[in-house]
Amino acid sequence: MKKSDFFYDLPPAQIAQQPVTPRDSSRLMVLNRQSGEIEHKIFRDIESLLTPEDCLILNDTKVLPARLFGIREETGAKVEFLLLKQQSADTWEALAGPGKKAKPGTVFDFNGRMKGTVLEALDNGNRIVQFQFTGNFFALLDEIGELPLPHYITEELEDKERYQTVYAQVLGSAAAPTAGLHFTPELLDRIRQKGVKIGFVTLHVGLGTFRPVKTDNIEEHHMHSEFYSVPEETAQIIRNTKANGGRVIAVGTTCCRTLESVCRQTGQVCAHSDNTDIFIYPGYKFQCIDGLITNFHLPESTLIMLVSAFCGYKNTMHAYDIAVKEGYRFFSLGDAMCIL
Repeated sequence: MKKSDFFYDLPPAQIAQQPVTPRDSSRLMVLNRQSGEIEHKIFRDIESLLTPEDCLILNDTKVLPARLFGIREETGAKVEFLLLKQQSADTWEALAGPGKKAKPGTVFDFNGRMKGTVLEALDNGNRIVQFQFTGNFFALLDEIGELPLPHYITEELEDKERYQTVYAQVLGSAAAPTAGLHFTPELLDRIRQKGVKIGFVTLHVGLGTFRPVKTDNIEEHHMHSEFYSVPEETAQIIRNTKANGGRVIAVGTTCCRTLESVCRQTGQVCAHSDNTDIFIYPGYKFQCIDGLITNFHLPESTLIMLVSAFCGYKNTMHAYDIAVKEGYRFFSLGDAMCIL
């Protein structure tokens, strides 16, 4: 298939700039992947779509406030750094912009609380930066760092916690697993009280999730790699759900990629940690998930391709056409769809 097969027109006004309040009041499109039938609900109605035999799998990653602004000591020039991957206790791979002001050997000051020295410029343009600080790095980052919002969100968030899920636990993501942003603690409690089992996996979302597909033939696209972990408790929940005839419902494409990666690598659902560059597009045979809760994704992105693989290309593009016409809010802070 070609990249252009996944294009759709979206009015800019439908790109959500702020989340709705409360979290579970966003709109929810329910799509039957067998019939293509569509219903329109509110996200809190998700409870009514689940049965006691089902399980819900959530990604408990937490977004790092990984956006830092450094002042070059020699010239006073301001450079933005985006931490991507920790190399050691004090050293990170980072994006730097403008890169020409962050040459190897350059020292930067961050809010008078920390210094950073550029050690190396990588072939991909990223920088290796070593930081000098006192105390706990992540506590300091929480004080002086900013959340790295996607490029299409141009407004400052009124509440930065709204770009974290209410169950976020494990620091490490450069972006939020946005399908989970709709859940409130109260909604999760009601789902548990119904008998639905809830399990957690971790996949640290990288900035590669926003990297556009540049090849016309989507099969030639090289997927970015991300770290994931599935604990035994979650693996057991999934095995029991399958044995009892229930449905495994992944909250977000990150959970989907995690569970399908485990099955692809081990042949079964089990406790496992690794890196995955799995690319799911139409033609893929799903081995684990039976349902998917997800937001509305960018045109021609790997994420809309994953959705198309799960519920069918025609169903997906028709659903997106309806979502545009019905005024749904799109992307990270927008509305959701549930595919069953």
